[in-house]
Amino acid sequence: MHNASKLKALFQHPGIIKAVGAHDALSAKLIENAGFDAVWASGFGISATLKCIPDASFITLSEQVGVERNMAEAITIPIIADCDTGYGNALNVMRTVNDHERAGIAAICIEDNVFPKRCSFYAGVRRELVSIDEHCGKIRAAKAAQEVQDFIVIARTEALIAGWGKEEALKRIHAYADAGADAILIHSKAQTFDELRDVAQACKGRIPLVAVPTTYGNVTAQELEEAGFKVVIFANQALRSAIRSMRETLRHLMDKGMPHAVKDEIVTLDEVYELVGVSKMKADENRFLSPDGERITTIIAAAGFEKSLLPLIQEKPKCLLDIKGKSILERQVGTLNECNIKEIVLIRGYKKETIIIPNIRYYDNDRYEETGDLFSFFCAENELKGRCLLLYGDIIFDTSLLQKLLKSPADMSLIVDLAWHDHRAHLRNLQLRPDLVQLGSPPGKSYRYVDPGEGNRIVKIGRDLPHEDAHGEFIGLAMFSEQGINAFKAVYKDVNQNARSKGFHESGLLEHASLTDLIQELIDRGHDVQCVPTYKGWMEVDSFEDYQKAWADTQG
Repeated sequence: MHNASKLKALFQHPGIIKAVGAHDALSAKLIENAGFDAVWASGFGISATLKCIPDASFITLSEQVGVERNMAEAITIPIIADCDTGYGNALNVMRTVNDHERAGIAAICIEDNVFPKRCSFYAGVRRELVSIDEHCGKIRAAKAAQEVQDFIVIARTEALIAGWGKEEALKRIHAYADAGADAILIHSKAQTFDELRDVAQACKGRIPLVAVPTTYGNVTAQELEEAGFKVVIFANQALRSAIRSMRETLRHLMDKGMPHAVKDEIVTLDEVYELVGVSKMKADENRFLSPDGERITTIIAAAGFEKSLLPLIQEKPKCLLDIKGKSILERQVGTLNECNIKEIVLIRGYKKETIIIPNIRYYDNDRYEETGDLFSFFCAENELKGRCLLLYGDIIFDTSLLQKLLKSPADMSLIVDLAWHDHRAHLRNLQLRPDLVQLGSPPGKSYRYVDPGEGNRIVKIGRDLPHEDAHGEFIGLAMFSEQGINAFKAVYKDVNQNARSKGFHESGLLEHASLTDLIQELIDRGHDVQCVPTYKGWMEVDSFEDYQKAWADTQG
């Protein structure tokens, strides 16, 4: 059922409809919880809270509808939208109707002020009304445009606000009713209800009437109903109450300087959680999420110190280098969180005291100057269990790369950039030593289109691999299943016991070894290590030139 049908039913039932002005989804929810029949999506309130600007046609249709759509998604009671003058002429009003129908709004209210409108209560503001014919045209256009049968169009007249008198107000009320309006809002800034009562009685129940008793606040909803009104809108009391409450709370916080000083003035966090639906979210988690879902732990090796990056890392480690407002580490954590990976472990070393990002477990490699990244990973050996991602602390990568890696069914999977073919000559000239990979099934000329679902075993990996034998570059992101990480630890333990003082693949000592050294050992012992191919989508910050390129290429 469209929300318009709910409001239509309220119009057909006995009793006055009580609506309260809301300015966002939270205030709308509070209004619903308080037991009111409907919400008035207040242009005054939305202008104030969305942009902190006057109610003077400064908010666009899209901005207004965006807020109203959020309200409609948060509540079940119908919403009446304050649409000022309709955002333009009669043709603009037609779009206004359709946009509001699609947003789940039950009714719109359009007034006969000239554009740009001014709030009815602004003192000293010149006020002009459009002609009766022009506003009737807008009403007819609105009714012609509606696609939801029960959608309600409320015509609002400002004749009393403008000081044009009761006769002009009545003339406009009858004309707007003849044009097809479903209800009429008669606005007044009088201090008593007398003037408005006379106008309502003169209408003789011809059309449902709407009142907004802001200035004549002593009238009750029952008195309005007895006078012939069908809807009462308490338009801005909730907003004004919120401003007063926030102002007092902020003043006390400023004076006392501690949260405890305002604990008696504010609701508990549990009340906020209940209001926004945390209990329902928990219930849905228990109902729909698998209780035995596989937890993924990410271990990030970020202990090292690269002299080539001085003075950039004079005061902080490489993982905290700022790339357009976010550090490398913050970008990595953000990407992991996007893939619902929350268990994050970081191996610190150089300038470790500067890394204080919350919700991360920290391990320290205080021997970072004399050990390799493999030693760093094993500083968190007790975290190497279940499904694990191993990640270098100096790379930025697209979310799509991680999503592709997570889909790999292999026990050991590495992301390999096949764009190596594009830039290997450049790297050779710079005499850099990337982690190169040789595949069991060379990609050939169609390397860009390797099917991620096809297995492609890695047969060689390391920095000493001849460039002409390499098919891609390991980017520094690897995934291990529980079986894979157990094999990873078992081989390391065996090598550590039997070859600690001997050379280990490309390293003189095991303590100096890199992750790729142990991966090659696993390959040599017959373990299947699979390639998850990509074509770019990542960058490494290993030099000042890399840092410049990261700034140039990274989105904000």
